[in-house]
Amino acid sequence: MKIGIVSQWYAPEPVVIPGNLAEDLVTRGHEVRVLTGFPNYPEGKIYPGYQQRWNDRSREAGVSIRRVPLYANHDSSAVRRAANYLSYAATSTLAALRFLGDVDVVYVYLTPATVFAAPALLKALRGIPTVIHVQDIWPESVTSSAMAPSGRVGRTAERTLHAVMRRIYRAAAGIAVIAPTMRDMVVDRGADPRRTRVILNWADENLFRPVSSTPEARRDIGYRDRCTIMYAGTMGPFQNIESAVRAAASLSDRDEVDLVLAGSGTAEQSARDLAAELGADNIRFLGRRPIADMAALYGAADFQLVSLRDVPIFQGTIPSKLQSALACGSPVVVSVPGDCAELVETNGVGLACPPDNWRLLADRFHQAAKLPADERAEMAQRAHSVYQTRMSRQAGIDQLEDMLIEAAVTGRRER
Repeated sequence: MKIGIVSQWYAPEPVVIPGNLAEDLVTRGHEVRVLTGFPNYPEGKIYPGYQQRWNDRSREAGVSIRRVPLYANHDSSAVRRAANYLSYAATSTLAALRFLGDVDVVYVYLTPATVFAAPALLKALRGIPTVIHVQDIWPESVTSSAMAPSGRVGRTAERTLHAVMRRIYRAAAGIAVIAPTMRDMVVDRGADPRRTRVILNWADENLFRPVSSTPEARRDIGYRDRCTIMYAGTMGPFQNIESAVRAAASLSDRDEVDLVLAGSGTAEQSARDLAAELGADNIRFLGRRPIADMAALYGAADFQLVSLRDVPIFQGTIPSKLQSALACGSPVVVSVPGDCAELVETNGVGLACPPDNWRLLADRFHQAAKLPADERAEMAQRAHSVYQTRMSRQAGIDQLEDMLIEAAVTGRRER
């Protein structure tokens, strides 16, 4: 088939799904064309070596790539973030008819929702079917953030986005979602349940894989021969780092648990201040580390922490940190609502508790520290096995390819 991929983000940006899909579809015999923007995520600055221009085309790993200009930004300004999203929507739509006008089917990496502008045009003018891969729920992903407008403007924006999302879901020939509860949400909002499938995201398997603990990595995280729980990633308003700090600091015998935090973000400084205020000498901040080093750091720790606030949209979210941890064969402690906690508990790959309750999280830290070494090793083996069977790159791409073929065949019949 001729397959188009529309994604605002693409390698070398740290978004692996579209690039992995494109490369693997080529190896399976398909012709693949990617319509994307110039790389600027997550810093909001165009990457070195790239210069924005209109007709930028390249070929990588057998994939034809066209990059279109956009307004590069990823800061906390609602206006500038909207300009980033809408600029890509506009330029990709202008480029779509010529670049993707003869493909059999289009895959859409649906975040933000504005990326559907170009596929909508292809559907309207050429009848080209689309398979959308929903990564977050709109409008809640917008309205739950600090950038969302309030009052009448906010309510109007929310109603408008709800109407837009209903039209997107109904227009899609196939919908892949990343968690079971997310499937229920999109079906309630107009998606055809017969065309909606749960396909769990995968990790960057070139980076995240089982790595044995080394003396160098243990020194790097400050390992002190006690249960070490590591949080790795963004420290923002949704990650609830404060609860993790309070939980670790509250343990009566701090010698049993170390909490190591690798990463940065808007909540990092307040977490550092809180740890200092509580006098928690069992908490260490490593700062941002190169992603290429993370598998080794995972291997040096005993558990990975996955934490999110208790926000309704997170009921249907499985954070990417979970896939990365399980791909490395690392057991987890999760303080996340909904599907993520259920997956962990059902498969025996870690310990779970409700979010926004640091006392319960402290209890899980204590349980992790008391877990016998042989049980922890069995948990680690299950973690990697669950990743391979349910979340791996091959498992995900097998299912997405099936959806693309089905949509293309159905689309030919309807045209």
